[in-house]
Amino acid sequence: MKVIASYNIKGGVGKTAAAVNLSYLAAGEGASTLVWDLDPQGAASFYFRIKPKIQMGGKGLFRRKRALERVIKGTDFPNLDLIPADFSYRNMDLILEGLRNPQNRIRKLLKPMAREYDYVFIDCPPSISLVSENVFKAANILLVPTIPTTLSLRTLDQLVTFIAKRGYRNFTLLPFFSMVDRRKNIHRLITKHRPMGMGKFLDSTIPYASIVERMGTERAPLEVYARSSPAAGAFRSLWLELKTRL
Repeated sequence: MKVIASYNIKGGVGKTAAAVNLSYLAAGEGASTLVWDLDPQGAASFYFRIKPKIQMGGKGLFRRKRALERVIKGTDFPNLDLIPADFSYRNMDLILEGLRNPQNRIRKLLKPMAREYDYVFIDCPPSISLVSENVFKAANILLVPTIPTTLSLRTLDQLVTFIAKRGYRNFTLLPFFSMVDRRKNIHRLITKHRPMGMGKFLDSTIPYASIVERMGTERAPLEVYARSSPAAGAFRSLWLELKTRL
């Protein structure tokens, strides 16, 4: 089982779009795939038409062994399941702080899933926190969508520095450019001259496009309603490239 976390300190950079579209592509190839919506906003749950609520709440989920099996929901798509978000996730740091060995709770909860799933995609909330450190312990790939702007690169640099200081070596950091607007000179310059020392940028880029924003009204991955669009093609390229790193 490979765990792929779609993560960034910043919000609004395309984390959920990446998690939803890539997980759909993985499942479409026949791989047993699970999405865990860790963001209390519940966007991934919304896109998959599943109510963002779990019966036991975040506190019950993290205190019980094998708890994930009880909250997994099937989506409308073959081979693709979801652990919904819950609004109680907003207090997850407080929940984790009260547990023994709190940095490893997500990894331990996911461990039994290895018998059931080929891929787990985690849609992460935007922050550096105890939740983030749990994700870092559990992930094989930290996939970081990055808008090609100076401030976004500064945030990526902060993340790289934090990871280095904490000594995380169990995952591969893979940034990629998202929401790329070729009409903007700064976007063209940054995507052409990729920064050094911030992880190995993937070659695939995701364009800024209204068709991606329509995921909110269609409540579906791009492949379902706009397969011929350039944006859908970009996600297919991203998935093909990502698989070579797995």
